[in-house]
Amino acid sequence: MVKHIILWTLKSEFTNEEKNEIKKGIKEGLEGLCGKIDGLIDIKVHTEPLPSSNADVMLDSSFENEEALKGYAVHPEHVAVANGKVRPYTQTRSCLDFEI
Repeated sequence: MVKHIILWTLKSEFTNEEKNEIKKGIKEGLEGLCGKIDGLIDIKVHTEPLPSSNADVMLDSSFENEEALKGYAVHPEHVAVANGKVRPYTQTRSCLDFEI
C-alpha cells in the first residue's frame, strides 16, 4: 500500500471566512473522489488544524500501489478538483509519498 500525504497553506489574501469556504470545497471535492478512481483505497481531508500548525489543509490518502497513485495524479476527475478547488487558492504544497 502507498500513502500520499499533502499539506497545503492557503494564500494569505483570503479572509478567515473565505478560507473556511475554500477548505470546505477542497474537502468535498477530494473526498468525493472515493469510489471513482481505481486503486484509491481511502481519502480524507483534514481542515481544522490546531493553532500550533503551520499548514491549513491536509490530504491523507491510501492507494493499492504506486501505479494506482500515478493513475490518480492524471485521472480527469482528480485533475478537475485540483485545478478548480485546490490550486487557485493554495500558496504552498508539501507532499510525502511512501510505502507501508
